[in-house]
Amino acid sequence: MLRHLLLECPFARQAWHEVLAWLHIPAPNPTREPSLMDWWKHAEENTPPSLHKALKPVALLMPWMVWKHRNSCIFDNASPSMNTLLDRIKDEACSWAAAGAAGLRLVLPQT
Repeated sequence: MLRHLLLECPFARQAWHEVLAWLHIPAPNPTREPSLMDWWKHAEENTPPSLHKALKPVALLMPWMVWKHRNSCIFDNASPSMNTLLDRIKDEACSWAAAGAAGLRLVLPQT
């Protein structure tokens, strides 16, 4: 169930696609690999070395934010919303970058 929720369900797949595109990271969505760790290793092999540091925080941020959004829907009766999830991911990514996630600072769009 956890793998489905974080990697395979259409909602999560769309979120991965949107965030990787927003950050200009040319990595495939993690849908075919057996685990998130396997995806990360595969993505590093197929991503320019200059973006490797950005993959690490993304591999942590995305499941965390999808999980939090799911909990909000279940426990707070929130409606699933891609726009809400993406806005929260972008805010959290900026917070992580400000707190020292250097890899994210490299790829965050300038505002």
